[in-house]
Amino acid sequence: MTNKNYYDVTEWNVGNPYEDIGEVINSILADIKKRQVDSDLEEGGKPGAVIYIPSGDYHLRTQVVIDISYLKIMGSGHGFVSSSIRYNLPEKEWADLHEVWPGGSRILVDLTPDPEKESAGAAFYVERSGNPRISSVEFENFCIDGLHFVDDGSGIENVENTYTNGKTGIYIASAQDSFRINGMGFVYLEHGITIYHADALSIHDNFIAECGNCIELRGWGQASKITDNLMGAGYKGYSIFAQNFGGLLINANNIFPRGTSSVHFDTVARSVITGNRFHSFYPGMLVFEGNCSENMVSSNHFLRDNEPWAPLLGFDNGLDDLYGLLHINGNYNSVIANHISESISMESIKPSGAKPVIIRVVSGKENYISNNHIVATTEAADMHTEASDSCFSAQVNALTSTDKRVAFDVTAVLVEKESVQNTILDSGSDKQVILDRQVNAFRATPMPGENNK
Repeated sequence: MTNKNYYDVTEWNVGNPYEDIGEVINSILADIKKRQVDSDLEEGGKPGAVIYIPSGDYHLRTQVVIDISYLKIMGSGHGFVSSSIRYNLPEKEWADLHEVWPGGSRILVDLTPDPEKESAGAAFYVERSGNPRISSVEFENFCIDGLHFVDDGSGIENVENTYTNGKTGIYIASAQDSFRINGMGFVYLEHGITIYHADALSIHDNFIAECGNCIELRGWGQASKITDNLMGAGYKGYSIFAQNFGGLLINANNIFPRGTSSVHFDTVARSVITGNRFHSFYPGMLVFEGNCSENMVSSNHFLRDNEPWAPLLGFDNGLDDLYGLLHINGNYNSVIANHISESISMESIKPSGAKPVIIRVVSGKENYISNNHIVATTEAADMHTEASDSCFSAQVNALTSTDKRVAFDVTAVLVEKESVQNTILDSGSDKQVILDRQVNAFRATPMPGENNK
C-alpha cells in the first residue's frame, strides 16, 4: 500500500527537481499542510511526512521554507568529495580526475545571497512561531553543495579559497525541539549549519568540511549534542561555535584544520568536551569567551602543527602564539587529562622568538587544570619539511613524521593576574607554569632527574 505521507521528489507532480528542487519540496510541504489540518484526530492528526531525494544532482533556486513538525528529508548518500583539492589543481588536470563534483543525493545551492539578510542564502530555512515549538525535523544522508566561493575583496589570487559566498546549508531561525542532522555532507558553504535557540538537538555523524563555518549554535540553547562528526572550517570561521548554551555535549568528533578555532564557547555553562581529536594550524584551538562556567574539557587530543599544503600557505587566523592553544575565560571550569601536542617550526612562531603558550587562563576564578600531558617539539637541525602540492600526502606526512623532532620550551600554563583561586596540578614543570602562587594552588609535574623527595 502506498503511504500518502511518503514523497519522492522525482515523482511529484509540481516542478522539475533537477532544475529547482526548492520549488518541488515547497510544493510537497504545501500538500502536507493542506491534508494535515486537524491537530487532534483520534489522538493523532499531524504526523508529518518523509521527503526522499534519490541519488542525483538537484539545483536549488528557491529556498526551502519549513514550518511543520515531524518532517524528515532524506537522501541516499552524503556525496562528499573535496572541492578545495580540485579548485587548487590546474584545470587541465580535471579531465584525469575520476570525479569532479560531489555526488550522492546532492543539492546544488544556486541562490543569490543578500548581504543585508543572512538567511537569504540558506538552502533550508526553518522557522515557526507560537506553541508548541517546531519539533522533530530531520535532515539525513544527502549533500548540500555551495558550489563556489567568491571574491571577498581580500586580494586572494584564487577566489575559491576565500570561504566566502553568503550561502548556508541549514538555517534554523526559531526555537525548536528534538531536531536531528545525521549523515549529511556539507561543502563549499560559508555557513554549514546555523541554528538559533536549540533544545535537545542532535548533530551526529556528518561530514562538514571546506565550509567557512561548520556548526554555529547561536542565541541560546540547552541539552544538545555534537557527536561523531568529521569536520573542519576555513581559516576565518568556526568549526564549532556555541553561544549562551547550557548542557552541550561535544564528543568523539574528529576536527581537522583550518578553522579559526576547533571549539569556541561564548558564555557557555555546564557543558562537556570529551574524547575528541582536534587538529589545527593556528593558536586558539579552544576558546572560552565571556563568562564560561563549570565546563569540563577532558580526555581530548589536541594537535597544533604547521600548514603543509602549498596553496594555503600564508593564511592564518590572525592570532599569535602568546594567545594560547587553549584560551580560557570563566569560572569553575575543569581541563583534565588531555594530550596536547604543539609541533611547529621555530620560524613560524609569532612574535618571533616568543615562547608559545599552551593553556592560558585569562580571567575568572577556581578553574581546575590537572594531569594534562603537553608535548612541544620542533624540527631537528637535519630535518626540513617541504610544503607539498598534494593535500592528502602533505597532511599524512606531517602527521606521521615524529621520529626526528626535538623538544623546545613552551609555557605550559599561564594564569593571568585577573584569574585567581585556580588549581594547576601536574600540567607542567616548575619552569613551565607561570602564575601567582599566593592566590593560586600549584603542583609541578615531576621531571626526570629531579629530587622529588
